[in-house]
Amino acid sequence: MARRRKARSRTLRRLLLALLAVPVSYLVAALLGSLIPVNAGWREPEAGITIYLADNGVHADLILPKRAAGLDWAPLVPRTDMADVLPGANWISFGAGERRVYLDTPTWADITPRTLWAAITGGERVMHVEYTSDPTYAARSIRITPEQYRRLWAAIRAEFRLDRQGRPVRIDHPGYGPRDAFYQGVGRASALSTCNNWVAGRLRLAGVKTSLWSPFAQGLLWRYQEAEQERLSPQRRLGPMSRQTGHRPSTGPMWTPAFAGATATAHTY
Repeated sequence: MARRRKARSRTLRRLLLALLAVPVSYLVAALLGSLIPVNAGWREPEAGITIYLADNGVHADLILPKRAAGLDWAPLVPRTDMADVLPGANWISFGAGERRVYLDTPTWADITPRTLWAAITGGERVMHVEYTSDPTYAARSIRITPEQYRRLWAAIRAEFRLDRQGRPVRIDHPGYGPRDAFYQGVGRASALSTCNNWVAGRLRLAGVKTSLWSPFAQGLLWRYQEAEQERLSPQRRLGPMSRQTGHRPSTGPMWTPAFAGATATAHTY
């Protein structure tokens, strides 16, 4: 009897160690992946187009000018897709995440076991788009060449599921505020392919130095300089177009500045 109890105790300890090994391995892999660079030879140019990385501590978004390098986002994500976009909103933030986490979790109180399971195991990826007049709420800025910007533009555009007319498919959802909308994305989001991995992947395709695998925002953002909180010319650093509003664009559900603003939102995947 005592021998049987000891065997059960050993089995339980081994099971607990195996369960602990999963998150520990994930964290170790995240640390290593954040330290290993891709496009290691990239250097920020002296002049070019500046983009921004929004950060709320958990989720990162890319913020691009509405129009730059001969490319215009307006035909793809028109202002009419949003409820009320200010005239001076000439910047657009882009984020990607798991559908249920993004759409069904506007606050921390809305988290459910089903949502957490979806965030870990994965689900349909959706795109979150928001117009803003001032991108300098963002944590980091990156100056890139026009050619790198065109690659980044194409890499983001390729993440939208398009209809027969070549337009992104808008999801029937009110958004987090009057200046944002959700669209069907391509692929799946999960704990292995998070919102922050998505941002790093777009930068990699653009030829910008970034982290090999960064499921957490901190593993990506440390590589770039802090955004300057001042107005700069559009072609030099593409700073804010207007400060007529105190609105800070959202970067995802449940966390504000994406599981992304005027609303506090929560999104990691």
